[in-house]
Amino acid sequence: MKRIVTLDDFVETYTKLRQRGLGFILSKFTFSDTERAKTAFNHFNISSSNWSIIPQIKLRWQKIITSNEEMAIEDFTVHKFLKNRKGLKMLSLGSGNCASEIAFAKHPNFELILCTDIAEKRLKTGKKNAKSAGLKNIDFKIQDVNDLRLENDTYDIVYFKASLHHFKNVEKLVSKTLMQILKPNGLLIINEYVGPSRLQFPKHQIKAINKALKLIPKPYRKRYKLNIYKNKVYGPGWLRMILADPSECIDSENIMPSIHQNYNTVYEASYGGNILQLALKDIAHHFIDLNKEKKEVLDGLFYFEDTYLKNHKSDFIFGIYEPKTKQLTK
Repeated sequence: MKRIVTLDDFVETYTKLRQRGLGFILSKFTFSDTERAKTAFNHFNISSSNWSIIPQIKLRWQKIITSNEEMAIEDFTVHKFLKNRKGLKMLSLGSGNCASEIAFAKHPNFELILCTDIAEKRLKTGKKNAKSAGLKNIDFKIQDVNDLRLENDTYDIVYFKASLHHFKNVEKLVSKTLMQILKPNGLLIINEYVGPSRLQFPKHQIKAINKALKLIPKPYRKRYKLNIYKNKVYGPGWLRMILADPSECIDSENIMPSIHQNYNTVYEASYGGNILQLALKDIAHHFIDLNKEKKEVLDGLFYFEDTYLKNHKSDFIFGIYEPKTKQLTK
């Protein structure tokens, strides 16, 4: 059931006003879905306080995915699954600032990594960082996937890092478009949000998030740049999701069914986010520098989410897949 408008929508709008300014809010007043989507990413000097900025969260992801919290996911992927493969060509769709793609490009296994995105400013940042790193095997192209025209059997890897959930008609994308451009030995690699579309979380999940929120002492629930405390989560409203970014989680709940129907699983790791993402939104800044109390709070939240995940599917997945119609030769 859709939540059309919630109290969280008003708080989020006010938060964005404080974080990004009036210009950002006004940029949403356009009839162009593409232009509204661009405004979500084409901004510099954005400060926010979401779960991904917490160092312990990143270590948690790495531990779950690689079994070693000190190992970067890109290094794990290359060493375990691409070790004996050279001259690889990777296509990244929705690359953003290309930080993950740059990490891959530092490995000699790759002949070319092509980063694409509609957000030109973020691609320029990636290009600048790649140049500073002295990388010659990575390129950048402003590209809308809907206008993507590539020859068949072009790439060894198609990669999505927090971007596939922005694409509509996921089943068609993964079953036809990606199948065509992947080589016979090709791999689809994702690191993605795969939960409910438009972040329309079920009631039991919202209820669990609010239980987790109670585990956080009040001083650590003060919202970033706001003089108010986070006492309850209502979940995003469907209308604000459309207005803020028409591409956000547009077809995310169909990602895993579409992949599993058309691809064989080489490797897959679920790393949660069902509780932590919303519980820590706008208050994550309190947990960047940890003392004993803050670490205990995070450990409690981690345990709470791990318990929840025993009976519920993960909202975030890292996975490597091979097309069923183009079996990987061993």
